[in-house]
Amino acid sequence: MQCEDAGALGEGKIAMTENLALQRMAHPGGLILSHKGRMPRIAHDAYIAPNATIIGDVEIGSQSSIWFGCVVRGDVNMIRIGERSNIQDGTIVHVDSRRYGTFVGDDVLIGHGAIIHACMIEDHAVIGIRATVLDGAVVERGAMVAACALVTPGRVVKQGELWAGSPARKVRDISPDEADDLADLTAGYVDLARAYSDVGMR
Repeated sequence: MQCEDAGALGEGKIAMTENLALQRMAHPGGLILSHKGRMPRIAHDAYIAPNATIIGDVEIGSQSSIWFGCVVRGDVNMIRIGERSNIQDGTIVHVDSRRYGTFVGDDVLIGHGAIIHACMIEDHAVIGIRATVLDGAVVERGAMVAACALVTPGRVVKQGELWAGSPARKVRDISPDEADDLADLTAGYVDLARAYSDVGMR
């Protein structure tokens, strides 16, 4: 290795350490870790609860919230979480090293204890409590996966549909009133996260 290269590498490590330190200062409660030179990039107004863990190649957008006991592990592929989305207590978000990262859109609600693995959750979708969405699956815009449902690899939950069961199948379409109620829940989590931050619970 050339001396200049070694110097540049050293500067890169210093910059990474400084940036990671800034992330930890902005979100002091969560465990924020780099992995193989990749570190989480978290919006300054996102909420990371105490004891949530964020690792590696993860991006979290403005006003999103990661709640207590969550693990968001972007170690062998990328994780992208949009704006105003909430990932509730005890949820695990991971990836597949061979093909799939995990992508969560804007205004998404993911219930307690869900498993989100190497899949895509589009804007305004809802994932119920303890539901599982597996590799290569897509939950389209405004769709809902019911509590405890299992969306098997490669399945597509179409826009505006409600799926339930194990394996999950379409039950019916979501009504406009239900869609409005779900949007209110998501907005409520933005307010709740702000309230937690305001009293120093971060």
